[in-house]
Amino acid sequence: MALYKAYPKKGTTCKVTFELPEEATGGVKKIALVGDFNEWDKNANILTKNKSGRYSVSITLQQGHEYQFRYLMDDSRWENDWAADKYLPSSFGNADNSVVIV
Repeated sequence: MALYKAYPKKGTTCKVTFELPEEATGGVKKIALVGDFNEWDKNANILTKNKSGRYSVSITLQQGHEYQFRYLMDDSRWENDWAADKYLPSSFGNADNSVVIV
């Protein structure tokens, strides 16, 4: 798992690419990136699989913020990102959410 951040020379946004290696996905068919940046909408940011077997999606976020997120695999299994900037307790159950800081 990896997070790649690309800051423009000017502006207040950051392009963040969320990437999962094939071995972290366990043969799933659908992976959604859900978080407070998309109101936890499981259909807003779907990762696509490339030729090397990695899943990824890029989104643009406002700089100076922390965003909580998780991956939803096949609409049933929640996963955190191993490369998250930090983790915070979720308000649902005894799980943590991943956090990206931009």
